Amino acid sequence: MSERADQIIAALRSGHDHLASLVRGLDAVDLTRKSGAAEWDVSQVLGHLGSGAEIALAVLEGALDGTGPKDADFNKSVWARWDAMSPGERAERFGPADEALVTRYESLDAQTREDLRINLGFLPMPVDVATVAGLRLSELTFHTWDVEVAFDPAAVLASAATGPLLDQVGMLVGRLGKTDALDSRPVRLAIRATAPEKSFGLHLDEAVALGEEPAEPDAVLSAPAEWWLRLTTGRHAPAYTPTSATLTAGALTLDDLRRVFPGF
Repeated sequence: MSERADQIIAALRSGHDHLASLVRGLDAVDLTRKSGAAEWDVSQVLGHLGSGAEIALAVLEGALDGTGPKDADFNKSVWARWDAMSPGERAERFGPADEALVTRYESLDAQTREDLRINLGFLPMPVDVATVAGLRLSELTFHTWDVEVAFDPAAVLASAATGPLLDQVGMLVGRLGKTDALDSRPVRLAIRATAPEKSFGLHLDEAVALGEEPAEPDAVLSAPAEWWLRLTTGRHAPAYTPTSATLTAGALTLDDLRRVFPGF
């Protein structure tokens, strides 16, 4: 498990360095441009990432020193402080806040990466470093896309993050998917992802779940892995969908899948 934590922490570093570099080149107009997140401008995305980094660092420190997670009032105070910042302040402070979190993860030795268990407060039991860092990687990666797509409609998720996120998407897909979008008709899809290559099944019935690729699927989705990940989080508008994302067999359409995964 330490090897997975190593991979995720390395992806956090490369993701941080990339976004911090991008942010340094943004001016006041850029920061108030509409982002890929429907209700936020670019600066608000950075504020969300900055406040999230502060909260995540506090959670990690609480696990390391035995004091446990902060309470809801702590989180609310962090969010309020970042919400009150100007667009320029959010851009200026995002980098140091996220750097502090990534550096702390990098400081963990191999034994700690393997053995530490972290109480997130909203899961039934404490989880390991790889799981917690993976959740942060998901947040950082998708919101980096939200920033980039404001300037480039062909933006894609970071390649260093795509593999780790592909491995963990099953944790969240049941909460993200809405089967009532298909009038509750059961559908079994084969998902054939590329870059990296991975095949599996998506089962749409009373719930949404991943599993083994069905032998006789109702439809086959072939797509870059990064677009499959964006699909599950609602970042799938036709303008942001590559021509290599195709759905065959006729049981449903890409627009059906977009309704199953409306985003959040």
